[in-house]
Amino acid sequence: MIKIDRQTGLNSHQISRILRIVPSDKAFYFFTSIGNYTGTNASSLGDFAKKIREVDIKSLEFHIKRGDFEKWIAQTLEDNVLARRVKQLEESDLRGIPLRDRLYSAISNRYKMLTEPKSEQITKKKPQMKVRSELELPHQTKEAQVSNT
Repeated sequence: MIKIDRQTGLNSHQISRILRIVPSDKAFYFFTSIGNYTGTNASSLGDFAKKIREVDIKSLEFHIKRGDFEKWIAQTLEDNVLARRVKQLEESDLRGIPLRDRLYSAISNRYKMLTEPKSEQITKKKPQMKVRSELELPHQTKEAQVSNT
């Protein structure tokens, strides 16, 4: 039986695929324009979030316009949920620090959601009250009931 995480809707294999470190040929390489490599790359979702904070804003603007972040997240990390969130940022025409902040927020929140330990669901059985039926009650005569009062 495959367990699905209620918060993410993913099973543990899918979460592991999203969080894995990819080989260098699959890493994301940051450029400021075609042919102008920044010297920065990211090989996992966690690394990507960190690099979003550090890389030149021109690189973020370059890649968001081209849809590069969305494509890498969907095709390489296989996280379609995050890819859709990033696409929304692409469509919002954000630039500069607001772009960095929103991009970092979307990526880091997704990373936290996938990595934070899940609170265990504890299912406790309700204590069952034993209800005696009339048949189980000690039989008393009407006189005994009256004398007890």
